[in-house]
Amino acid sequence: MNTTENNSDKLVTTILKGIDKVKAEDITILDLRDVERAVCDYFIICTGNSNTQVKALHGSINKVVGKEAQEKPFKVEGEMLAEWILIDYVNVVVHVFQREAREFYNIEEAWSDAKITEIPNS
Repeated sequence: MNTTENNSDKLVTTILKGIDKVKAEDITILDLRDVERAVCDYFIICTGNSNTQVKALHGSINKVVGKEAQEKPFKVEGEMLAEWILIDYVNVVVHVFQREAREFYNIEEAWSDAKITEIPNS
């Protein structure tokens, strides 16, 4: 395993801690490392039940990743409406959705050639 993959794996674990603190639903990890022309190593997708929970998930992920991994996102999009917040850590991209937006964009289907891991709700 190379250093980038190892760092990506550690970042995924740290992001999942931030997600767990706010109790997101339907957490899915898409491993894109073997997908041709993939934009990053992993997508992490989760669902919040309201704008407030989506914003709280974003805040929790940023706080935990900043503290434990000393990483800041390269880019964040969607904070104002909080229907879909994209948090780009370059090698790992987090998609925090409200249910309707997640169903509409259906990222899992678009990237169905990825290795998909579903995390049970805690």
